[in-house]
Amino acid sequence: MHAVVTGANRGIGAQLVSEFTSHGWDVTGTARGGQAGLAPLDVTDTDSLAAFAASLDGKPLNLLVCNAGVYFDKGAPLETGFPAQMWADTFAVNVTGVFLTVQSLLPHLRATKGAKIAIISSMMASHTRAPGGSYIYRASKAAALNIGRNLASDLKADGIAVGIYHPGWVPTDMGGPEANIPADASAKGLTREFQALSMETTGCFRTWDGEDHAY
Repeated sequence: MHAVVTGANRGIGAQLVSEFTSHGWDVTGTARGGQAGLAPLDVTDTDSLAAFAASLDGKPLNLLVCNAGVYFDKGAPLETGFPAQMWADTFAVNVTGVFLTVQSLLPHLRATKGAKIAIISSMMASHTRAPGGSYIYRASKAAALNIGRNLASDLKADGIAVGIYHPGWVPTDMGGPEANIPADASAKGLTREFQALSMETTGCFRTWDGEDHAY
């Protein structure tokens, strides 16, 4: 079984690579610019995506995990924060990057029976949870959720299941030190959820520990 995990140089992505490897999977982790043991991939760059897809050279792809993400507006003040370029830079990774990654690897997914796509979103994508702040990040994760839901519809005929996931509040560089769910626990839970994903549950929005999340 082969999985691709984007944004695997740190945090949840790195833990997912470790977790799937421990289960005997062949895992290709990616990072912008590449690092030891990771394939170079910039999800905002179509040339980089094309080169990465070509590097797989027809290799089966059982699971694509779109994990690469940024959170630039954490703690930004409403009155003076959220500049236009920050919106563009965030959406380039968290939204456009998700779609372009799936699009570039569709031939590999379609060539593998029972292939799956997992999109890492956030509880902050939910319109039922709106405590304010983090406007750019919230909007980008809501857009990623929407992309996943629509991909689930379009890819049903190909037998490709798509799930969208909240990984929990994890003490990574993005989550911060106040977070209360260890990254390894999140990765273990997400791994179980990815393996349980099926055509019967395609389009689901679920938490790392197996609960349905409100949209």
